[in-house]
Amino acid sequence: METGDGELPGPLWVSETLRVLAAALRECGAPSAAWFKESSQKNLRSRDFLVPRGALRNSFPEGEVPAELIQKLTTIKVPGILPIRRCLQTEAGLVIQLDRPETFHRILRDFTPYLKPVPSSSDGVQTTFILNCVPLHASSSLDTFKLSHLRAVLVADHLAEVLRLKGEQVHLIPPIRNKEVGDFLKQLGITWPSDVKSPEVDQNISRYKHCLKEELGSNSVSVNSHPPADESSVSVLFSVHLKSRAQEHGLCLEGYDPNIDHFLVSEEDLNHVAQLENSVKVSVKGAVPCAVLHIVSREEEFHQQKLDLLWRLMESGAAAVTQKHLICGPVTVLSPQSPVSCAQYFHLRKTQMHKASVMKYGDCVQGDSWDEIIDSLTSAAIKFELMATPHRTQVNLNLEDTNITTKGTKSGAFVMYNCARLSTLFDSYNNAVSQGLYPELSPAADFNYSSLSEEGEWLLLFNYILMFPEVLNEAAQISLTSPGIRVTASTEAICKFLVNLSMDFSCYYNRVHVLGEPLPHLFGLMFSRLQLMNAIRSLLRSALSTFHIQPPAQI
Repeated sequence: METGDGELPGPLWVSETLRVLAAALRECGAPSAAWFKESSQKNLRSRDFLVPRGALRNSFPEGEVPAELIQKLTTIKVPGILPIRRCLQTEAGLVIQLDRPETFHRILRDFTPYLKPVPSSSDGVQTTFILNCVPLHASSSLDTFKLSHLRAVLVADHLAEVLRLKGEQVHLIPPIRNKEVGDFLKQLGITWPSDVKSPEVDQNISRYKHCLKEELGSNSVSVNSHPPADESSVSVLFSVHLKSRAQEHGLCLEGYDPNIDHFLVSEEDLNHVAQLENSVKVSVKGAVPCAVLHIVSREEEFHQQKLDLLWRLMESGAAAVTQKHLICGPVTVLSPQSPVSCAQYFHLRKTQMHKASVMKYGDCVQGDSWDEIIDSLTSAAIKFELMATPHRTQVNLNLEDTNITTKGTKSGAFVMYNCARLSTLFDSYNNAVSQGLYPELSPAADFNYSSLSEEGEWLLLFNYILMFPEVLNEAAQISLTSPGIRVTASTEAICKFLVNLSMDFSCYYNRVHVLGEPLPHLFGLMFSRLQLMNAIRSLLRSALSTFHIQPPAQI
């Protein structure tokens, strides 16, 4: 397909299209009117973007849109915006329909830009993020590693990946000291930094701890060397009046729990603060902005606020470091017979995945290749269970569910199943090529994408391939300037996106034969569909990599 005259170079972005369309409305005196991107298959049959009729009534006399505005919207040519075929006023409101063949062509000829976040319009200044996964500081063994702790680690691991994709520098702390915990996380594909013995780092941490002890023991900080009787079992070194000391130092306490006052500081607390200070000194180079994000389960939130303040009091440099707290809600097992450990949870889900695979595929489910597939399904099932819910809300696990399958439409296993279907599709095509039934794929830019007329094809391109960069941006969005100390992140966004994509892809794949009869006049349509499927396959792999999930080649 030849590109149209005057085609502007570069990728196409939904956010940029909405920005330009909104600017055109403002210039015509409609500041309150807003464009919406359509997403439902029903509405996409007639429109791609819409200003609702009610908003038009508020902006124009009797809701009638000026002809010059419609003409202007139809002829907009700006880099980065989707090609517009026509603009018209309907009963629903002001409607834009895109030039779909050109959009298919512009995106599918090179879809690699759509596997990354939308480029930032900032001045290019990076932020160094130190993700402090709080539960790992106290995890002395796998027996004490709770399901809520696992959730916090999964959130931290995923957030690190999406921030790196956005171009930020990310450092993970603390290093894992317990081999059992490290080995368990590796089963889930998480390679968290381990405790590497470094004399320089050990000396720095020892020096920080020594300085902290000296400062805590001086008259500059209120100290009570006799902790309350009910705290006698805790190895307490000092008792610090955090609230009064924070007020003396002029530290803002907005967002902190009002009950924060006495802090019984232990050796473990000093080690935690020393690791924070050391991580900043080691990680931050020059004048790069630094932010410490404490990823903490709800039951440990109050204690982490105390550590936050202690660090600010003890180290003058800590006051210049942005500290924010991302709270992970609890994980509750429905009707447990007894407390469920992380190891038991993993073993149960792995057993269920194996049984479901045997039920579907029979006795062939054995050997090293199937072991890898089952491990991959288990990892996906656990991560989607713990992360498809917003991080601040509770997760309820039903471990008694005997109906779990590899095709449950709400699960990570369902996403993996559809990844495998795509791999099988391309294996079938390559086998047919080797037999001389189909020709080799031509360059993607040569395809005639006007043959892609199925509603499901536009749905996959418009809602998923085109939207994936926006979803990545959403997942990496953290407001470091928001008031208070808490922040939220859309750590569930990619999970939900993948589940919805898998359902829409499955509907399309069940209805449409991508590999048609080996007839020359059908090859053009088949090649265009294969390129669309190739883009979906690459998107799925890129999205799953943010969770460190390796999709199987077959199921």
